[in-house]
Amino acid sequence: MMLGIRKERLIFGVFLILLIIAIELVLHHWHLPAWPVFMVMIFFFETHMDKSKAHKIIMGGLVGIACYVATVKFVELAAPSLGIAAARLAFVCTVVYAIVAFGEVLPAIFNNYAFMFYLVSGLAARADQPAPLLWAGLVVVGGIVVVMGILGIRLIMAKISQPQAATEGH
Repeated sequence: MMLGIRKERLIFGVFLILLIIAIELVLHHWHLPAWPVFMVMIFFFETHMDKSKAHKIIMGGLVGIACYVATVKFVELAAPSLGIAAARLAFVCTVVYAIVAFGEVLPAIFNNYAFMFYLVSGLAARADQPAPLLWAGLVVVGGIVVVMGILGIRLIMAKISQPQAATEGH
C-alpha cells in the first residue's frame, strides 16, 4: 500500500515553517540562542502535540538546565579533592540516578526531557558562553510561545478542514 502526501500535512508544514522563521528572526534579532525553544518544539511533537504534557517538557527543561548549573558548582567545589573528571562523573551519575529513581514519583520534574536538556546544556556551554538563566527563560517563554503557536496552527487546520468535511458529507 502506497501512502500519499496529505494536503493537511503540507499546509500544516507551511504554517510551521512560518512559525519557525518568526521565532528564529526574533531570537536572532536579540542575539538569543534558539536551541532551548526548538528543543521544546521537538519534544512537543514527540508527544503528538499533547498539550497536557507541555508542562513536563518545560519543567524538565528547567530541571535539566538547573542540573547543569549544579554540576558546574559541584565540580568547582569537589575538583580540588576529587579531580575535575571524577567530580563531573560523580555528579552526572547522581543526576542520572535521580531521574531514574524519582521519575515515577515526580515525572513532571525527573523525566527524559530533563536528561536531554541537561546533556544539551553541557554541550551548549562548551560551544558558547554558558547562559543557563537565559536558557531557562527561553525554555519557559519560548516554550510557551512555540506550544501555543503549534496549537494555534492546529486550530487553523481544524477550521480549514471543517468546510471540506461538511461538503463531503452531502
